[in-house]
Amino acid sequence: MTTSSITLKSNTVRWRLFFTLALMYILVYFYRVSLAVVSTDVSRDLTLTPEQLGTLAGVLFYVYAVAQIPLGPLIDRIGSRLVISSCGLITTLGGLLFAKAGSLATAMAGRVLIGIGTAAVLMSIFTIFSYWYTRQEFGRITGLMVAAGNLGNLAGTAPLAFAVGLIGWRSSFLWIAALQGFVTLLIFMKVKDRPEHPVEEDSEKHLEKTGMFSAWGIIARDRSFWLLAAIAFCWYGNYLAVQGLWGGPYLMQLIGLSREKAGQMLMWTSVGFIIGSMITDFAARKLFHSYTRTLIAGQFSFATLMTGFLGWLPFIPVWSLPLYFLAIGLTVSTGVMIYPIIRASIPVTIVGTGLTSLNFFVLMGAAIAQHAMGIIIVLYGGYTTAGFRAAFLGPVVGLLFTTFLFIFARNCPAGE
Repeated sequence: MTTSSITLKSNTVRWRLFFTLALMYILVYFYRVSLAVVSTDVSRDLTLTPEQLGTLAGVLFYVYAVAQIPLGPLIDRIGSRLVISSCGLITTLGGLLFAKAGSLATAMAGRVLIGIGTAAVLMSIFTIFSYWYTRQEFGRITGLMVAAGNLGNLAGTAPLAFAVGLIGWRSSFLWIAALQGFVTLLIFMKVKDRPEHPVEEDSEKHLEKTGMFSAWGIIARDRSFWLLAAIAFCWYGNYLAVQGLWGGPYLMQLIGLSREKAGQMLMWTSVGFIIGSMITDFAARKLFHSYTRTLIAGQFSFATLMTGFLGWLPFIPVWSLPLYFLAIGLTVSTGVMIYPIIRASIPVTIVGTGLTSLNFFVLMGAAIAQHAMGIIIVLYGGYTTAGFRAAFLGPVVGLLFTTFLFIFARNCPAGE
């Protein structure tokens, strides 16, 4: 077999691996954002207040975040395939429970299981990529995976709104649970943790596995990690505040859009995220020549757009709303630069621990933002202009502040 044919076969295997894993991540993203579109239906059927709705949304991310702590070392030791497959079964059970929920407690239990089940997916995928792709390829392939995952984000907006109108929210989530079970079986049968031969010469492959506490010690002593964790916390908190829960009620209550129209607006955020995820690595390599500078520029732009929720968004023409949410999606996508930054900062032998440690802060940002905003909205008397402004103020200011601080982090160049 010639060198070119070996390379072609290797690339074919890698793309097959990519698309199989993408199916799982699409479902993860769907579960993250789908509550925004069905919030009115779920609140009506389960008799939820805004505070309870915020708690229901946030619990998935609290559980997701806490689960990162044991999952990192687990991924590094038993392998991503077994971790993803086991967690996929838990997600399927959680999806079924949520679809059948007759009370807040049952719905919470379902969301907790979904949080545990989906917690390992992206970081397990990125750990697999650390062995199947070189450092230079890592930024591009992770960006493509996030773009693929946003198809689930897309499905959780206008298409979900359409399905809910057709068959109801419960039947819609039952179908998703069935699909989750099928994809879990596919992952178990088809995915391999590592290629037979390393994709690049790397002295790290000769190192013994680092102990769990030693790995955390290496990460915790890095000042730039904490700066990266802070901006990651606020980046995803702002994004999920819009896309995961409160963007839908904001558009329906303050701008007067229907559920379907609100879903369409949020869909444009998903479109922007998909497009941005496919071009952000190119911008980092060719325009900014740095993952760090790309992240800073993108997050300042994102925070500027988010100020619309503090007052001026209801005053722009309705026809321009798709452009506004498309721009939000484009700027949000620069947040995926946190993953090549952390990958370049740690040895490959502890990459699972490093990725999950960072992802803990990503998901805690989403959990706390959605939960706290629900409490603030209740304090201001419900879905009022003042309530939404006060609720969005904290996430927006936090993102501006942490992005400024990240200027002082270690620069991470983007390879050509």
